[in-house]
Amino acid sequence: MKTLTTLLICFLSLQLSAQNIEVTGTITDNFNLPLPGVNILVKGSKQGTKTDFNGNYTITSQVGKTLVFSYLGYITAEKILTKTSKSLSFAMEEDAQALDEVVVTGYGIPREKKALGYAVSTLKAEAVENKPSKSVRRRLNGKVSGVKIAGAGGATGSGTNFKIRSKSSINGNNRFTGGNTVTSSIFYEVNEDYARIQENIFKNVTTAPLSTFSIDVDKAGYSNVRRMINNGQKIPVDAVKIEEMINYFNYNYPQPKGDKPFSITTQVSNSPWNPNAKLVKIGLKGKDIDTKKVPNSNLVFLIDVSGSMDSPNKLGLLKSAFEVLVDQLREQDKVSIVVYAGAAGVVLKPTHGAAKTEIMSAINNLRAGGSTAGGQGIELAYRLAEENFIKGGNNRIVLATDGDFNVGASSNSAMEDLIEEKRKSGVFLTVLGFGMGNYKDSKMEILADKGNGNHAYIDTKQEAKKVLGTEFFGTMYTIAKDVKIQVEFNAAKVQAYRLIGYENRLLADEDFNDDTKDAGELGSGHTVTALYEIIPVGVASEYVKNIDSLTYTAAVQKSNKNDLLTVKFRYKDPASTTSKLIVETLKDATIDFSKMPEDFQFSAAVALFGQQLRKSVFIKELNKARVVALAEAGRGKDAEGYRAEFIRLVKSY
Repeated sequence: MKTLTTLLICFLSLQLSAQNIEVTGTITDNFNLPLPGVNILVKGSKQGTKTDFNGNYTITSQVGKTLVFSYLGYITAEKILTKTSKSLSFAMEEDAQALDEVVVTGYGIPREKKALGYAVSTLKAEAVENKPSKSVRRRLNGKVSGVKIAGAGGATGSGTNFKIRSKSSINGNNRFTGGNTVTSSIFYEVNEDYARIQENIFKNVTTAPLSTFSIDVDKAGYSNVRRMINNGQKIPVDAVKIEEMINYFNYNYPQPKGDKPFSITTQVSNSPWNPNAKLVKIGLKGKDIDTKKVPNSNLVFLIDVSGSMDSPNKLGLLKSAFEVLVDQLREQDKVSIVVYAGAAGVVLKPTHGAAKTEIMSAINNLRAGGSTAGGQGIELAYRLAEENFIKGGNNRIVLATDGDFNVGASSNSAMEDLIEEKRKSGVFLTVLGFGMGNYKDSKMEILADKGNGNHAYIDTKQEAKKVLGTEFFGTMYTIAKDVKIQVEFNAAKVQAYRLIGYENRLLADEDFNDDTKDAGELGSGHTVTALYEIIPVGVASEYVKNIDSLTYTAAVQKSNKNDLLTVKFRYKDPASTTSKLIVETLKDATIDFSKMPEDFQFSAAVALFGQQLRKSVFIKELNKARVVALAEAGRGKDAEGYRAEFIRLVKSY
């Protein structure tokens, strides 16, 4: 009897060990923010998966097996499965030791060489990152044993073929394109385009007392940099748009009073990175729209379904993002859907916002393939928006694409001419960018800037919820257009100044009073922040260069007032062609930076990090610990965790 009992126990133990269970969970960081793309591998096998854009995963394995969780910049974690492991969620810990090598494998999941049942080749980062070529083929070819790399041919963005040991084991539908399948820090700039940025310099107040620029509410620059940091990539200098990094975050500026569409805040303190300078902050806050007074919307979704969009972080994420947007629609709103690939077409005629199932069905049925006739798609979308134009309403096109246009009007100049003509219709434009590897940021920026619109980069479902959910009204409803800022510095107080960021938004001084000149749009609830670094009169600075005395032009009159500067704002109501003027002054003061409000300190931390990424000549220290200290001091309540996420990014870069 005892022998039978022992046999039964052994049998039950064997059955238990072979029991399959489905494990689900969410992987986060220490700030409880989701980590997308965490590699999850059943130890000792090739079975694995990755977390999605919300940090969620599902995997089936056996009780007693070990799951290995790995993610760039974090300590690899191992979890043994038990009968109660059906729900397994936890926060990964940051790894202070930077990765210095890349493993190219035949799968997109595992990174641990010991766990692989096939040959691997290891590339030291310096073997590829120091080469000037932007081509994947040139940077990898000949570096990995048994791997032949060649262009796939065809249209722009068609990708790269990897042939392993003379067999086309990775091609066709499984072709590696733009580094979306291979987890590696060397694919970041395969075919991505960014407009050239020439950093603003210090200007002498005697010869240039005015500084004029357009506001910028775009936030794509920050989420795009975040994507690169999370993927362990080197960041192209021109991808760093400091104003978009600063303006990604909301600041606690006061609500506007009366009938003004925005409030104005000006502040000054000592500079936290230059002891011989001061830092000036100018902030705008758009009025929050009363939801009862929100105008009816006429929206046209213009969706890129070309072949370059065929990946989970492009069309896949796009569908998930638009679900967030559609959920915000009301019955009185109407939506049309235009798609384009080799040609453009209408897949959903104007439909009331209450028909959410019908709208989402049209979106979820979309499939990617073919070339990219972006210009034709834009033409059709504007025509549809104009045919259904709501007078006094919110008429807007929502363009979702990676920007890789290659049929018809596709050059940056051609797109600029096209969109400038179309904006005369009174239809606004929101541009949503998706994907990596062939992302055309320069083209997206032109479309948004010239089309009376805004530009966001959607790298995760979390970002989609922020842009299209939490900030829906700011993204979709314009309360002031052609908003320009002109700052006049008092030569009695300031000898030189430089605007931090906004290089692509500078205007000629005479453009400020010219109502035909286009400028930025301000959405409901949006905040806009601009920072100036100034060198006070009488302070020696290496950044202030000597100039000869003017012979024929009188020197700028120096005021005896204590004004540091006067700032002027011009804006138009959304349907108007005539601008309005607001004037504010800022008194000089000497205030220690540590005494400034949290928002001031945090915006300075973001600006400092942006300058470090750009390797600015105007900062001496490249220590990220300084950025972290400033950001921690300015973190504040941080209810949604975006500031904590920034701190994590700085630490992990």
